[in-house]
Amino acid sequence: MEKYVKPFIEVCENVFREFIGESLVAEHPHFVDRDESHNWDISAVIGLTGEARGAVVISMRRDLALKLTGILTGSEHKELDGEVVDAIGEIINIIAGNAKRGLEESFRLVISLPTIVRGPNHEIMWPNELARIICIPFKIFGNDSFCLSVAIEATGGA
Repeated sequence: MEKYVKPFIEVCENVFREFIGESLVAEHPHFVDRDESHNWDISAVIGLTGEARGAVVISMRRDLALKLTGILTGSEHKELDGEVVDAIGEIINIIAGNAKRGLEESFRLVISLPTIVRGPNHEIMWPNELARIICIPFKIFGNDSFCLSVAIEATGGA
């Protein structure tokens, strides 16, 4: 598990330091059940194909998404509007693109464009029923939190 998790932790820490100007605290990664309930309001999903198949998902509460978008855009947001959707999509795009480089010694991967899912207790439809889902919880701004979920399974080819 560590060889898949480590690139994502390092990339998240770098992305948030460079683009948001804040340090993250990575908490203990753990496996989650695909049917487990959560309290996230928005998730951004990037699909993975190639020599492995799966997805990378960042999920967070509405208030954190608004705060992050405000920092990135320099303007205040009160709703999960188009700019918030774009900002969270860009964050996962940068994370997945950089993590892909870290994983390329194990797999050749192609990443999709981000898909956004919104709404309280929304459901993520994972592209691979067999891959286990690893949640890497992060803390930011003291007590705000988000989860980066990763599900990757080797396929042996495209």
